[in-house]
Amino acid sequence: MIQPVLRLAALSATLFVTQQNLVLAQSIPANTASIRTDSSQGGPLDLGKMWTFDNPPKEFFSKTYGFTPDEKWFEEARLASLRFADYCSASFVSANGLVMTNHHCARESGTGVTRKGEDLNATGFFAKTAAEERKVEGLFVDQLVKIEDITKRVQDAMNSATSEQAKLQAREEAFSAIKQEYGQKDGWKGLELQTIVFYNGGRYSIYGFKRYNDVRLVFMPELQLGFFGGDYDNFTYPRYALDCSFFRVYDNGKPLQTTHFFKFNPNGIRDGEPIFVIGNPGHTERLKTVAELEMDRDMQTPATIQLLQNRSAALKIYNATAKSDSVLNEIFSYDNSLKAYGGQLAGLKDASLLARKGVFENQFKAAAKTKNLPADQLKTWDDIAANTAQMRKLFNDANYLGPSERTMGELMTFANVVSQYSELLASRPQDAERARGLMISPPVKSLALDEAYLAAHLAEAQQALGNDDPYVKTALTGPDGKMRTAKEAAAYLVKNTKLQDPAFVSELATRPYAASVSDDPMLVLARIGFSRYRNAALQMRDLGQKQEVLRGQLGRMLYDVYGTAVPPDATFSLRINDGVVKSYDYNGTKAPILTTFAGLYDRNYSFANKAPWDLPARWKNPPAELLKQPMCFISTNDIIGGNSGSPMINKNREAVGLAFDGNMESLPGEFIFVPDANRTISVHTGGIVAALRYIYKADRLATELVGAPATAKPAPTKK
Repeated sequence: MIQPVLRLAALSATLFVTQQNLVLAQSIPANTASIRTDSSQGGPLDLGKMWTFDNPPKEFFSKTYGFTPDEKWFEEARLASLRFADYCSASFVSANGLVMTNHHCARESGTGVTRKGEDLNATGFFAKTAAEERKVEGLFVDQLVKIEDITKRVQDAMNSATSEQAKLQAREEAFSAIKQEYGQKDGWKGLELQTIVFYNGGRYSIYGFKRYNDVRLVFMPELQLGFFGGDYDNFTYPRYALDCSFFRVYDNGKPLQTTHFFKFNPNGIRDGEPIFVIGNPGHTERLKTVAELEMDRDMQTPATIQLLQNRSAALKIYNATAKSDSVLNEIFSYDNSLKAYGGQLAGLKDASLLARKGVFENQFKAAAKTKNLPADQLKTWDDIAANTAQMRKLFNDANYLGPSERTMGELMTFANVVSQYSELLASRPQDAERARGLMISPPVKSLALDEAYLAAHLAEAQQALGNDDPYVKTALTGPDGKMRTAKEAAAYLVKNTKLQDPAFVSELATRPYAASVSDDPMLVLARIGFSRYRNAALQMRDLGQKQEVLRGQLGRMLYDVYGTAVPPDATFSLRINDGVVKSYDYNGTKAPILTTFAGLYDRNYSFANKAPWDLPARWKNPPAELLKQPMCFISTNDIIGGNSGSPMINKNREAVGLAFDGNMESLPGEFIFVPDANRTISVHTGGIVAALRYIYKADRLATELVGAPATAKPAPTKK
């Protein structure tokens, strides 16, 4: 399950640093550097194939596949594709506003329309009539209808500023002014406007989206099918997941009538056939320098994995008794991310992949020198390396001491808030008055879970900072002067803090410096940790701004050197990428290009119908015809989180699949695209139709997708 585009920065201060991937030839304009067609040793092709609709790759497709799509082909492909809320992709698949996306993108919506006494995760959902289609409050889909380049205007604004902070501020002001201006232009009025950054600032565009807010659930399979195999099978192949769902867009209370949709072709893939994914890949960092990737390898990614492991473990213990769907979804998200980051770390530790990045870096430097660019630009790599070295020194304090409910629990995070408030009350009472609303004891939903988060935080701090660190020593030294385990220390802190006592908190809120002299054990710890975190975080912010400007400078050079011959990093903006249906070698054998429903049942029987390979009752006695139908298939396309729900189309713009995952070999795709064994996994459209007809008896939906099934002709009568 490729994870939705949500970044982990929202989960914890662990990602503070980051807050601010077929070897194919392409015709290169004469003024760009030559791109080697053999990328086995590294080169620009490692940046992948997430092409933009601003500069659709017509010549590339023609040269590579002998297929020359015209402007109309790209326009129709763009208009049939959708952004599903702010985390997934989707597409129109019928003239009546029918929308296809993944089950794992729809799961939240299914929960939102569940009625009393229902469990749609267990039963699935199908609206047998139009009247039964359920509106999902707050859900929207966006259709990209307008694109315009705004590069010169934005870059001119940034060039007029001097400091890094001023440049970024000038960019934001330019974005705001441009959006306001375009919001009044004919053809743009009423659209959702978004400024898009390409090549880290090498190019800029403004996009106009037509937003549809009346979106209704039509079909969603059971969780056992949508996430068959659970985390064990996640990012693996062969695969047997019916990871699909259908919605419908309504306009003025009626199904939307549209000519822009992908017609279903349930027989549309063949070995070696060119195939195209259109969606909104969320985030890649393939332009990162070797110095930055080494910091990710050594510090950032291991810390993220550690956080995910520990918080997931705590939630699983908590959910054993809580039995909450929201917590279960949170666990799924953690485990999905954990596997993804684990694959990224394996890639970062693969010396051959970093060597490839080094080869490209040297090629890029050499090509940039031939462009006679200013000397200050040519030293960008050195400046980024020096900046990264400073960030390494600050990482531990900025990362492990940052207050967050997901890193240290609600009570300890509140202790940090109280610590700050006490200083405000003494030095800037006017600011303290505005912040007084924060001085309320948090309603901790589970002290046991809070204690588990705190114990994980203390263990992580101990490992990163060492036993002699003042923060660690204060936390782990007991009243008897002996060192305790992180678990013991957390239990002591939760038991002995008075931060859940409203009277105690109220007193702190009215007395300057009260928190500064309190002997409450959590406040004592917060006084040590927060000041260090704040100092490191402020420096990290400044370094982050500088790094962002330097990355933009690098992006400009990339565009100056290679132009549109290489696509920009993913930014959750609409892209089209190409590949072919192709097997690969794995685990000493060869992967089939597609799987069948027979494999689903083999896996189910092999695990004795035990979760997560169990099947609902309606699936227990399948008709023989279903078993030979295709279920999932693989291709060499280039996808990442955010591509969830992307349509897979052929040269005729027919939907032949629905992208939902990548294999384990695809996980380093965050920083490099190496397609030797990197595969996209899609639900086969033939498998979707087969499930609708044979299992769900959803003939209304199947007929809308592919028409009514052919009826057998009567045998001729004998004369």
